[in-house]
Parts: sequence; structure tokens; C-alpha cells
Amino acid sequence: MQQRLDYKLASPDAFKAMLNTETQVHRSGIEPLLLELVKTRASQLNGCAWCLDMHAKDARARGETEQRLYLLTAWREAPCYSERERAALAWTEALTQIPAHGVPDELYAEARRHFDEKALVDLTLAIIAINGWNRMNVAFRTAVGSYVSPHAKAQSPSR
Repeated sequence: MQQRLDYKLASPDAFKAMLNTETQVHRSGIEPLLLELVKTRASQLNGCAWCLDMHAKDARARGETEQRLYLLTAWREAPCYSERERAALAWTEALTQIPAHGVPDELYAEARRHFDEKALVDLTLAIIAINGWNRMNVAFRTAVGSYVSPHAKAQSPSR
């Protein structure tokens, strides 16, 4: 697939607005690995190859295991996720697919068991942000594969 346009160049102010939201997400205090799981799951649901590539690489660079990344689409059946992670993933799915089922009271109650008010708002902003990035990258067919995680340790050249 060919990239349709480079949204960063087409509208630098729109890109800056997205980056400002992302900066707030990272300042929120939500654990970086949890954010990567949330971003990866939303990107799976939205079919965003660019974001899947990016967040899988970032998750690995931050220490996430291959098994947990492979099992993410079946997180309900996989025993390797904590209750807090499960609550975040359920919240992610509901907000990403909000027209399908809305946000049931039971889901909200479960999310509140694991996140205080501030953390739940911050998690919600993270989900809003990744859904926005997904839509930008899917709509404009951002070229996939060249992303290098800034969290990856520099590897010394082979001898």
C-alpha cells in the first residue's frame, strides 16, 4: 500500500495537538508497560499496522514478553495478565468499540476497582489518543516498518 499523505507535514498544528495529548498521557503516571498493552490492543481492534509495529517494538524494548504480546488478542483466556491489566484491556475494548455496546455499569465498576478517578480519566485519555493515532495512520496509510523504539538499548556491532 502506498502512503496517501504525510499528515505531519500536511498539518503541523494538528500533529502538534496530537503530540501534546500524547505528552499528557505519558505524564499521567500510568505504568509504561500497561500503556503499551492498551495501545497495542486498541491498534489490533482498529487494524492499524503502523501503531501495532510501534507499540509492539516499544513494549519489547521496555521488557514486555513475547508471550504476552502474542496472547493479547485472547487476553480473557490467557492467565498471564493481572486483574488491573484485564480491567484496562476491557475498558480499552469498550471505548474503542463504543457503538457496539456502550460502557456498561459493570465494566465501569470493575475499572474503578483498579483505577482511582484520576487514573481512570488518564487511562481514558490514553485510549482516546491511541484511537486518534490509529485513525490518522489508517486513513493516510502511513508506511509501516521503519519505526525504531527510542527505548531499545543500542546494540554494539557484531565482530
